[in-house]
Amino acid sequence: MELTERKLRILQAIIDDFVFSAEPIGSRTLSKKYDLGISPATIRNEMADLEEMGYLTHPHTSAGRVPSDKAYRLYVDSMMERRPLGDEEKEVIRTRLEEDMTELDKTIEKAAALLSEITHLTAFAITPREETNKLKYVNLLPVDEGSIVLMIVTESGKIKNTVMRMNCDYSEKKLEILSKMLTYNYRGKEVSDLLTVDIIKSIEGNMEAMSGMMENIMPEFMKTLEKMLDTELYMEGLTNIFNIPEYNDLDRARGFMGMLNKKEQLTKVINDRGDGIMITIGSENDDDEMKDCSLITATYRVNGKLVGKIGVIGPTRMEYEKVTSLVEFVTDNLSRTFKLTD
Repeated sequence: MELTERKLRILQAIIDDFVFSAEPIGSRTLSKKYDLGISPATIRNEMADLEEMGYLTHPHTSAGRVPSDKAYRLYVDSMMERRPLGDEEKEVIRTRLEEDMTELDKTIEKAAALLSEITHLTAFAITPREETNKLKYVNLLPVDEGSIVLMIVTESGKIKNTVMRMNCDYSEKKLEILSKMLTYNYRGKEVSDLLTVDIIKSIEGNMEAMSGMMENIMPEFMKTLEKMLDTELYMEGLTNIFNIPEYNDLDRARGFMGMLNKKEQLTKVINDRGDGIMITIGSENDDDEMKDCSLITATYRVNGKLVGKIGVIGPTRMEYEKVTSLVEFVTDNLSRTFKLTD
């Protein structure tokens, strides 16, 4: 059976209507709402053909039809036109992303929050796994009589802080000296290489008095270095689903939230996706828990080489042309913003 121009116009009208209303549509309503130039009977016959071809489905409780995953795929690949963003919208995104660029993770988290805010969907961002990232400096700061803050900063702007208890004598001056010593010895070294260095031994010859402090600090120092290599998944707009008709069913909403709470699994799914803009729709997702969702991801770059993922997840009934344009623009500007800070 051929997918004629007339069938395509009817399918386009059904997709547009369902994305807007979330309600199945019948031939008579379609004829009244859209100037298709054909009778309701003809529309009904064409809709029956589209259903037979797998582009429409027929909910049990309704006489109307809704688009299938196959229809959305055809729409994304061949029918949709990217919605150009307005100048004001672009300027808001640029300005928000360029505010306070002191910490990579915070900026990436902010990008996810911005994307959720403007799409009204659940958005996410994953930080890069920075195996080639280099240490910039170490800082040790007193908190109270028995605690200090260990801060490690990398050249990309990633920061990790750990509050730890001390069970040996120390002073603010000694912490400052040790911070400078660690920074001097290891600035510019790759974080992954530092995990193999006997740091305690390397400073013993320099200052015997510091070795006791280092023995106390060392376990947390190594744990913090390891965390620098981990990816972080930031999720924003989780409660947005309660404004989406598909998730008025509490069981379905609970299932969606449960899926998002499996962060390790979700991180792997997102990281395994290819570079660039990728759109997977419903049954195209390998994970069974995502069969009712569409996932749009894009790749951003830090320093031109470290890559992470950013995107949105929501129902298959999604404004693909608008959301895809927004994801792409946010991603391009995130990469550009990081480049400006090199």
